Amino acid sequence: MTTALASLGLIAGNRSLPLEFARLAKAQGVQRLVAVAFEGETEPALAELVDEVVWVRVGQLGKLIRAFTSRGVRQCVMLGQVAPSNLYKVRPDLRALGVLMRLKVRNAHTVFGAIADELRKDGVELIAATPWLASLMPGSGFRCGPALTEAQEADVAYGLRLAKAVSGLEIGQTVVVKQGTVLAVEAFEGTDACLRRGGELAGADGGAVAVKVAKAGHDLRFDIPCVGPQTLEVCWETGVAVLGVEANRTLLVERDRLAQLAAQHRLSLVTVAEPEG
Repeated sequence: MTTALASLGLIAGNRSLPLEFARLAKAQGVQRLVAVAFEGETEPALAELVDEVVWVRVGQLGKLIRAFTSRGVRQCVMLGQVAPSNLYKVRPDLRALGVLMRLKVRNAHTVFGAIADELRKDGVELIAATPWLASLMPGSGFRCGPALTEAQEADVAYGLRLAKAVSGLEIGQTVVVKQGTVLAVEAFEGTDACLRRGGELAGADGGAVAVKVAKAGHDLRFDIPCVGPQTLEVCWETGVAVLGVEANRTLLVERDRLAQLAAQHRLSLVTVAEPEG
């Protein structure tokens, strides 16, 4: 797939990833970038990086789709999060309500998959953003911060096995362990809340190890694990000493800032991979 397009839509959640995508997409030849942004979630600075931005409330699915169809946008990507707590405060419009009523199971995969189906009905294809983001996904051997001890290496390997198992059950994608003991497993609360819970349970001396993975068969259109500076700040605040992320399947946003934080706080950010065979 070429990264140079005449027109592309961006469904933009919170934090810096949508901004980083906008910069990369324009640099790689996207001529016209139309963003749909969420009130109270999306960074206002996004408006300076795209050609047009349409603000909607979470739950206004009809308005979101019309923002693209009325402007002739036929392909879009979805990046950034919406705070989990806000999903329970949604006042869905009729189109969103219809989608929710048809879902027997409600999780990120089913909800976003249903949104993709609704977009397709109106001639808009939700595509993966990864072709524009390849430079943000490091492979095996990446590390910021101190080298791991043998005990930390063992906890990373243990955490990787657990995180893969948990993600396969559609529970979450992050676990926190310490000396072979599971301290926290991510569920609906999200990665940062899981890190806080696990770090606090590690005790006053800290030393917890967290591992974040992509689930098997994850949908790259809306399910790319992502780590940015805020996540490392949470690790430091709560005593998580090591954060392992899956090689080639995790976005590291604001790489220079991540390296700075890792050095400043003596945190280790590393890529991990399942053993071959």
